[in-house]
Amino acid sequence: MDYLKAFLLGGLFCVIGQILIDKTKLTPARILVAYVVCGVILSAVGIYEPLAEWGGAGATVPLTGFGHLLAKGVRNAVDVKGLLGALTGGLKAAAGGIAAAIFFGLLAALIFRPRDKC
Repeated sequence: MDYLKAFLLGGLFCVIGQILIDKTKLTPARILVAYVVCGVILSAVGIYEPLAEWGGAGATVPLTGFGHLLAKGVRNAVDVKGLLGALTGGLKAAAGGIAAAIFFGLLAALIFRPRDKC
């Protein structure tokens, strides 16, 4: 049942993204940023945590989950360090994912030798 919930929620996020690509003039990059911001906002108002508990990986893996992770890290760091935590908490919480993305991006660039299109 957990797999079905994750599939449904992750699929819903993908459908919304596809509709935004097809029906608006938003670029994919702007849609990705909007997803992260939506994750932060939904986390701030307390909606995303129950959604993540229900949908599991369908909510935590997409970009909205990254926004939720940033907001959660900031919230925890502010509780511990005060206002300075607002500047450091998000990056500290997401450091593992960011480091993995940089490493695997570099690895893919070395293996596949990307070039500019002419």
